[in-house]
Amino acid sequence: MGRLAEQLTGHARIGLDTCVLIYHIERHPTYFPLTQGLLANIEAGHLTAITSILALMEITVRPWQLQRSDVVRDYEEILTHFPNLTLVDVNRDIAGQAARLRAQYRLRAADALHVATALVHGATAFITNDRQLAQLRENVRVILLEDCVPI
Repeated sequence: MGRLAEQLTGHARIGLDTCVLIYHIERHPTYFPLTQGLLANIEAGHLTAITSILALMEITVRPWQLQRSDVVRDYEEILTHFPNLTLVDVNRDIAGQAARLRAQYRLRAADALHVATALVHGATAFITNDRQLAQLRENVRVILLEDCVPI
């Protein structure tokens, strides 16, 4: 995990953007080694992670397009039972925080909801690959996976 582990020093609770899960599921050649280490640390309890229920929606689009409800069920089972990962429903606090983030940073609705979920649930780091989120000046450190890839 190298650089990613360095970036996560001092962060016990992190937020995950959907891309982290997609890179892992698809075994992305560049990012899979990072996501594999990250998810192993979460599973082992070295970190706790938060992600929005939107992640479940986003990772199941392709299986639904392929009419693979079995894969949808598998993804749902994995996300809802993954150790030390909390899948969070959108509530009033998250929606309010997301609206503020959208207004202040001109974020897309889904991005604002992902970050708001992390903030409301006390994450101090948010892992993504969305460079637009790097502009955030909130109580969360945005870590871009592309910046952590070994050279």
